[in-house]
Amino acid sequence: MILVNEPLLDGNEKKYLVECIDTGWISSEGPFIKAFEEKMAAAVGRKYGIAVSNGSVAIDAAIVALGIGKGDEVIMPSFTIISCAAAVVRAGAKPVLVDSDPLTWNMDIDQVEAKITSKTKAIMVVHIYGLPVDMDPIFALAEKHGLKIIEDAAEIHGQTYKGRPAGSLGDISTFSFYPNKHITTGEGGMIMTDDEALANKCRSLRNLCFIPEKRFYHEELGFNFRMTNMQAALGLAQLERLDEFVVKKRRMGEQYTSLLQGVTGIQLPLEKTPYAENIYWVYGIVLNDDIPFDALEAMKRLGAEKIGTRPFFWPMHEQPVFHKMGLFVNEKYPVAERMARRGFYVPSGLALKSEQIDTVSAAVKKMLSK
Repeated sequence: MILVNEPLLDGNEKKYLVECIDTGWISSEGPFIKAFEEKMAAAVGRKYGIAVSNGSVAIDAAIVALGIGKGDEVIMPSFTIISCAAAVVRAGAKPVLVDSDPLTWNMDIDQVEAKITSKTKAIMVVHIYGLPVDMDPIFALAEKHGLKIIEDAAEIHGQTYKGRPAGSLGDISTFSFYPNKHITTGEGGMIMTDDEALANKCRSLRNLCFIPEKRFYHEELGFNFRMTNMQAALGLAQLERLDEFVVKKRRMGEQYTSLLQGVTGIQLPLEKTPYAENIYWVYGIVLNDDIPFDALEAMKRLGAEKIGTRPFFWPMHEQPVFHKMGLFVNEKYPVAERMARRGFYVPSGLALKSEQIDTVSAAVKKMLSK
């Protein structure tokens, strides 16, 4: 079986983990946490990094730290992981959705301004699958309307927008270090900001809002979102190789494209836009409408050939859990709907070998030829 993702852990990961065990620093106290935060912040061009237990809670903490709550609205794409909308809903605010661009698969920035109201407090941009959102229009709208920008950079470690690192583009930005990311800590995440007050708020929120001078006395409710020293040790070892990983990912994407370009019936990822080259976090494929089966069937057929796959995101406006809350009733976002039904991605992990890419591409061609 060619797995859809297999991380690459052949650097200093074992050495640093053994150090954690030998020194006894295995919990959320320990030197690797501070080192990982500082070096990740430096890599992204940020003043502050706040390590947390996963990328989803990084968004939760960011929303709360910004003071977003009941009666507020946050504009975001429908085509994203549920963590983004869930964090807004849990804070008592309302996600306001826009559709996606059919070529970049990112949020359609031309739809954003029409959704801004007096209740809008922030725009949440989510960089999807390897290309960043076109940020200049978002910057302009945020300045014009006095809005905050929340940047979910979970999927594009090492990517840039017009030379600026992803993760440096929002008032507050978040990363995920899930095993399929360029940098993994198994589970883990990080919040990034240049605002000292926001950074301090996030540090407090991740640690139950303990008061330093009176530890078990609480003026606010926080969370246990702490990252362990062992997770940070993994992350630091991975971060040391980020530039190498970016080169490898782009090479993998280029190989897939060279093998699949010209194959009828499918849309491949854009290689580049005027503001960025694709980093190919995953290699996505969208079936054309004239293909007589959907993504689920395509994945089933590839699975029979021992090829691992994953579906694209299912849109927020079609999530049953939100319908039960009365959200997104009768809302339609046709691009997101089509991508969810006709999009999937093929093996894309950093441990994937060149000959495996050849095998996967041949299986895709065989599937389409039938």
